[in-house]
Amino acid sequence: MSILRIRCSPQGLSSESYRLSERIIQRLQANQPGDKLDVIDVDATRLPHADSDYAAALSSPADPLDGQLELGTLKESARQIQLLTDASHLVLSTPMHNFTVPSSLKVWLDHVVRVRSTFRITPEGKRGLLANRPVYVAIASGGAFSGDNAGQPDFLTPYLRHVLATIGLHQITFISVEGTARGPEFLEAARKRADAAIAALSFSATQPAFAV
Repeated sequence: MSILRIRCSPQGLSSESYRLSERIIQRLQANQPGDKLDVIDVDATRLPHADSDYAAALSSPADPLDGQLELGTLKESARQIQLLTDASHLVLSTPMHNFTVPSSLKVWLDHVVRVRSTFRITPEGKRGLLANRPVYVAIASGGAFSGDNAGQPDFLTPYLRHVLATIGLHQITFISVEGTARGPEFLEAARKRADAAIAALSFSATQPAFAV
């Protein structure tokens, strides 16, 4: 069993989303006293964008040959898909940028949401090929996008819910620290709400859709 954490903030280990993801991981590890949950970290800000070889593979009617998988970013895509396949838990540590996912998270998604590898196209639509597993999304936002203090739209959570479901991941919990740009008091209150949401995680077969 292992936790795959995708870090998406340009602020790296000093980011609010990283700190939040650390608290989530600590809670996961405390809930698995008999099983060691190793953490595999991926810095999504360092991932290359999909290139022409990748685009050619996606538009092809068949999977690339083994030798072609070494071309361009196909190799990185295969690596990221394998890491995701092997993980028992997924933690996305991400800021909200311009109401939605940052470009770094979109790059990671472009690598792992790949036809014939993590989903297939059927007459009824796209069908995920990955086994379902718990996904925790640690979000940091300068403004507030949920609850009574919401002051901006949220295109991040519905997009992630849909794109992750496309590859077979449906068990998603969102936990957020909102209003990081509103001053120390607002930030401290947001952190306390997030800590309470983490403490309340049940780890049952079905997780809540959103926790703030």
